[in-house]
Amino acid sequence: MSTVRQEKIREHYDTVADIYDSHYDCVRGRSYHNHISGYVMETLPKNGRLLDIGCGTGLFVEKYMEGGRDVTGLDISRRMIERARRRCPECGFTIGTGDNLPFRDDSFDAVSSLLVFSYLKNPEFMLAEAHRVLKPGGKIAICTLGKKLLTRGIPVLYHISEKIKVKHVVMKNFGEHYYDEREMQELFSGAGFENIGIRWCSFAHINMIDPLFNLASKLEPFVEKRVPQMTYNICVSGEKTDGKK
Repeated sequence: MSTVRQEKIREHYDTVADIYDSHYDCVRGRSYHNHISGYVMETLPKNGRLLDIGCGTGLFVEKYMEGGRDVTGLDISRRMIERARRRCPECGFTIGTGDNLPFRDDSFDAVSSLLVFSYLKNPEFMLAEAHRVLKPGGKIAICTLGKKLLTRGIPVLYHISEKIKVKHVVMKNFGEHYYDEREMQELFSGAGFENIGIRWCSFAHINMIDPLFNLASKLEPFVEKRVPQMTYNICVSGEKTDGKK
């Protein structure tokens, strides 16, 4: 990721750190975040040491650490890390980026990342680093906006909102790239991951207004199973089957 791009992302999330939880940790936001968190959680080991890349204010860290699990969070924003430390004082947090992880080889049993992957200019670097820090047998799971019918116009919306200076948690143009199944398969296998699984989820998107969100929530199980082209998020998991890459 270029320095200019990093600074733009860091500055944005430092600015919105105080309102981030009002977006993802109340009413629609909590329902949406719990839903995608569940998809990520079910593919990760039930115990062991987890690294959450792009941890934000620690929402997923808090969910995963229940039961006494060992969790470390990493984020580019100092303000987000400060809030995460207040939320989960018993966990370890550090400032950094996914393409240059400040951890030793074979350090973690699991790596997670929610709603960050589409920001990466060089996603293969992040996946290579994740593979490096995972122990043999370790697993990775990410969830992010995917390339689908309902996401095609989102970059344009973000670009417009930036031009008119809308202060919003996600309404910012970072030059996101959304991925389809083929691209994700190639990226994960290229980084050395095996047993790759890909699922589509989330028809009830956080930015829907009421009562559309409530209706979409009721239809969500059917849409995810029968009409996945109408969903928003792609969830990908993989396993490091040996110590090589």
